[in-house]
Amino acid sequence: MTEVADKSARARFVPGQPDMWAFVLFETLVFTGYFGFYLFYRSQTPELFLHSQAHLDLRIGVLNTLVLLLSSWSVARCVQSSRAGAARAALRDVFITAAFAAVFLFFKVFEWFRLVRMGNGLDSNDFFTYYFFLTGIHFVHLLIGFVVLGVIVYQLRGPARPEPERQENVETCATYWHTVDFLWVLIFALLYVVR
Repeated sequence: MTEVADKSARARFVPGQPDMWAFVLFETLVFTGYFGFYLFYRSQTPELFLHSQAHLDLRIGVLNTLVLLLSSWSVARCVQSSRAGAARAALRDVFITAAFAAVFLFFKVFEWFRLVRMGNGLDSNDFFTYYFFLTGIHFVHLLIGFVVLGVIVYQLRGPARPEPERQENVETCATYWHTVDFLWVLIFALLYVVR
């Protein structure tokens, strides 16, 4: 009977620490504000936004979106492996996640340089102000994500901890990672897809 109660309690368990979920809510609200301003200014000058949006390379946006979705998949595998006590597999998956993130950052910097060479900078017009601001803020969040992935590595390789504490820390870090990926999907939709 106790085993059934334990499984039932685990089924209702929300991964990670409550502070991280408060952060996720805060970030979601802040980015909702950014997206609201973007859509308002877009509605004021739709032709300008459409013309400027045509300068973006949709292929790079799609590639980066796929890469980040794969990174979410690999960090989820890391959490599953950690839950199963397979630290080696979890470490492999966290390094795969970091590799996907590095690919994303490489292509984002490549795209920024490409746009600047074309004469599209932060102060070119409202669209590019929002483009560089939103992608720049996301870039910073992704850099912080490397620190978060380092925390996962430390949890898996570092000094022995009680299993529930270690797992909670791994899941908290994975929650951050999923949040950054989710925000990118919204940024991609607004900047590259919405016409």
